[in-house]
Amino acid sequence: MSPAGETGTLSTPPRANASASGASKIESTPNSRGASVVSEHIGVLGVKVKKIRPWIQRDIEQVKECKADAMLQALLQRASSAPETEQPELLQKCFKAVLPVCNGQASTALVKSSDIETALSEYVRPGVENNFYGPFVRATNNALACLEEIKVDGMRVPVPTVDMICQQNDMPMHQMHQTKKSTRKPDLVILPLNTACASFQDEKGSTMGKQKDDKKDDEKDETNQETNERNDGEQRKKKRKAHMDTNATAKPHNLPWKDVLACIEFKRKTKGIKAPPSSYTLTDYAPTKPEYLPVDHLRTAGPAPGPPQTPATQTASDSAFRSSGLTADQPSQGGSSSKRKAADTLESTAKKPKMDPNDRDADADADLDVTVQTGLYAAEMFAANLAVNYLLNIIVVDDIAWIWYYDRQGIIQCSGINFIQDLPRFMVLLYALQRFELHDWGRNKDLLAVEVDEKLCHEFKIKDEKLGEVDLLLHTSHDERWTHYGLQGRATNVVPVTSEALTKKYGKFKDGMVAKIFWGEASRTSEPEILKKVEEIAKRHATVQDHVPQLLWHHRFTNPTSAIREALDVPEPTKGSRVLYILVFRKLFPITQLHGKELFDVWRQCILCHLTLWKEGVYHRDVSPGNLMWYWKDRKRIGVLNDYDLSSLADDPGPRGNERTGTVPFMAVDLLTEEGQQGKVKHLYRHDLESFMWCFAWISLRYENGVFLPRRLRPFDEWATLDAVACGEKKYVFQGRRKLPACSPTNPLMWRFLVACLKVLDAEAYNRRAQQSDSPTEVDELTDTEESVSDMDNFLAKFTATQAWATLSSPSVSQ
Repeated sequence: MSPAGETGTLSTPPRANASASGASKIESTPNSRGASVVSEHIGVLGVKVKKIRPWIQRDIEQVKECKADAMLQALLQRASSAPETEQPELLQKCFKAVLPVCNGQASTALVKSSDIETALSEYVRPGVENNFYGPFVRATNNALACLEEIKVDGMRVPVPTVDMICQQNDMPMHQMHQTKKSTRKPDLVILPLNTACASFQDEKGSTMGKQKDDKKDDEKDETNQETNERNDGEQRKKKRKAHMDTNATAKPHNLPWKDVLACIEFKRKTKGIKAPPSSYTLTDYAPTKPEYLPVDHLRTAGPAPGPPQTPATQTASDSAFRSSGLTADQPSQGGSSSKRKAADTLESTAKKPKMDPNDRDADADADLDVTVQTGLYAAEMFAANLAVNYLLNIIVVDDIAWIWYYDRQGIIQCSGINFIQDLPRFMVLLYALQRFELHDWGRNKDLLAVEVDEKLCHEFKIKDEKLGEVDLLLHTSHDERWTHYGLQGRATNVVPVTSEALTKKYGKFKDGMVAKIFWGEASRTSEPEILKKVEEIAKRHATVQDHVPQLLWHHRFTNPTSAIREALDVPEPTKGSRVLYILVFRKLFPITQLHGKELFDVWRQCILCHLTLWKEGVYHRDVSPGNLMWYWKDRKRIGVLNDYDLSSLADDPGPRGNERTGTVPFMAVDLLTEEGQQGKVKHLYRHDLESFMWCFAWISLRYENGVFLPRRLRPFDEWATLDAVACGEKKYVFQGRRKLPACSPTNPLMWRFLVACLKVLDAEAYNRRAQQSDSPTEVDELTDTEESVSDMDNFLAKFTATQAWATLSSPSVSQ
């Protein structure tokens, strides 16, 4: 659990050709955490948000598929009056109910359903992509206005507190991620009506939530809701109609990501589209061409992140992206757009000519595959709200729409829906979404947004068997909040928290408490279980006592991500299933604040704690700067080995899960080889100890007196952006040459110590290579599978026996 600041680093995305077989038996730990690590550490290296695109792409490569009707049925089920009860007949009921709207026979006082056909007829005319936003927005919003009047037995009525509307955007949207700003530019968005209207007002009228000190009881909440519903009526409909007629097809200003319900991204072929039929009837699903958006070309492109000097937009070869037919075909150097190949390419938004010079991230997005673009929007939506359960986006290519479902287990796309020729299915989609409460859109209903001292917080209350009611006030606007940016994985957020119940039990901590909120893999031994084992070890060993985090309270939610996959009949629905956790700890400080002997002393304490835990059967497997912490006790700094959600137990017979552990710049060189990446090198104690050495190098050469150095003065940036094998090669060269980077500030004592550690690593690597050449192992067998307790002690002793270690361990050494 990393603090704010340089909390950790990037890990390398999984290799596209890595074998997935035998995942439950993998004992090595390459590649680790993919997007989960990248996004958690935007502030770590000063890494730009755009550097995360390759990890988003890797997640998209693993997309699963389901049938369109299965997705529609699942969405209708969520929007029904009894979402927990299976109602297989809903889909057919809704098909019949929306048919009059499709055929222009269901007008309202303000809207004629025949206007839908008019808008769709305009949509199919030849032209450039930007010309189609307006007709699509008009068709969608007219349909929503008509569908509001349609009643189906078993379905809820539309939700006036949400009142979704389709809004043209095509304007830059910004968001801060720790200290870095992202810029995205979705074509269209689905928003609550009030948010859409507010973006065209001079003064912002939106609020972040209820005041904590006002209207807190449930009865008032219900009364307010009933009042809002009564007052909605015709006035709300007129407001909606006025926005549809004026601003829904205009460009808004500063739309907030936190209010975006879904994004719609367009790609347009240059050839024409078949006109709408004269009338619609109920038909079986007809597969579109293609039935699913292809992602295979992303794998063959193999976009390993490049070194810092590589343009960040080049996350894959241009030829590979363009061969997909789903990216922008760039103009020639002469600037002529007439040279686009109409038969094979899809036009992206004309974003470059319209782009503000300051919005280069959004400009670069135009070069990406449409699936990656939309994945980046999903990452923004996840980051904008706390503990989001899932998201929906829509990709439109010509007359086909694909629903993309994102959660922390992965991504699912449904087969295409031709909204021109198969309009009833598109209408059913809108009918379901119109009846979604905010939590049906994926917002977490257990974390209530409240306003405290004019800042957004989240409140969570739950009954506890031992403590009674536990109250958590999560300070989500605090500068020290550690956020996540990505798609699948643990999606860890660390937030300062206060709690009357926990303060009553433990007293007030001088430095406060933090809540760690993350999606743990359901099949993996949970962090609370591992910490219980760690606590037992701490009672017997002084090297562990006080050197591990104190878990104050935890809660596991009962919302596994596998449920939707079971409903959609996705293969292996429980593989990689995740559940949401909240863990509360006392606040700790990052080791990166320290330097000199202070740094060494805390680092050494963490090493001794780690060794004891490993001997006792707790394998940490993710040693990185963000997991090395400290606190004050009796005027001494106490080192803490933190973050056990990716750890494993020696006596755990279950699967390791499909998320491998380790953070690439700090992983042992042996694990960053081709064999290591293929799972053929077992993760041993010596690999974790080597990670401690790389952590020390990272901190001592990239910080000066606890301050993160500017880019021009810090080495190793490329370690965080190269692929695993390339990073390993860089580290191997540095280990052998042991040359002080020219840009680094020189602390002679720290450098002498680091050189001594690198010499040990280099000598040990040489000895292992010599042994392997004398007795080569089979390629398919795990190497170095045995390691005794004495082997562990002897390896650590090679470092502690150096003169530099002895010097730093001496109490008389000055800073």
